[in-house]
Amino acid sequence: MKITQAADTLFEAARSGVPAAPIRTLLAEGDLDGAYAVQAVNTERALAAGRRLVGRKIGLTSLAVQKQLGVDQPDYGMLFADMARGDAEEIALGAVMQPKVEAEIAFVLGQDLPHEQLTVADLFRAIEYAVPAIEIVGSRIANWDIRITDTIADNASSGLYVLGSRPVRLTDFDPRLCGMVMEASGEPVSVGAGAACLGSPLNAALWLAKIMARVGRPLRAGETILSGALGPMAPVRPGDVFDVRIEGLGAVRAAFSKE
Repeated sequence: MKITQAADTLFEAARSGVPAAPIRTLLAEGDLDGAYAVQAVNTERALAAGRRLVGRKIGLTSLAVQKQLGVDQPDYGMLFADMARGDAEEIALGAVMQPKVEAEIAFVLGQDLPHEQLTVADLFRAIEYAVPAIEIVGSRIANWDIRITDTIADNASSGLYVLGSRPVRLTDFDPRLCGMVMEASGEPVSVGAGAACLGSPLNAALWLAKIMARVGRPLRAGETILSGALGPMAPVRPGDVFDVRIEGLGAVRAAFSKE
């Protein structure tokens, strides 16, 4: 009953555009399974409404982001086709509730990853290419007053995402050592490196692939993995233009409308 109540609360917040109170009061403290059950209810609603599942996002992989949000472990959420935006395409300011941005490496799969007992070598074979990415996170919880159960239930605080335009093979860059800088209208707002993401974005992607196989939603060829932030997130202001550069991967831009 409380799982449904929490799912309904978040669904209505997304529909109305009015943030809700934290839902963690409806779940036992630290009940991650319950939080993922809430997420699953709204995932099924999305699929029933015709939305297309195209990948997953990993959240809270950066110690800096974990510190910002007061949590101590990663989580995951679903990516749907209607969450994708083009490189440098203008994004309506109101498209995401309470938006913030973070720079990530995205992996696109060329093979399925159906088994829970996966190795890094399996992951290497499955990844077709990588691109720089900007995730626009948002919260259906008022004032970002979240703990880990809130963000998990809220589809890992997902919003939109933008992928870079030049695919790069894993052999052509170092996901662990690559440096990242994110600028807002020319001013640096976040810096980091691949190592900030669970030691390597590949570690994060492998963690996700195993979890997805375990819960019965294995990653499939063609799907996108947003592997987690390489540095602290930054708030969005009207008219902001965010440029992310990742060593060896190139650049990607997210541009927001002024109103």
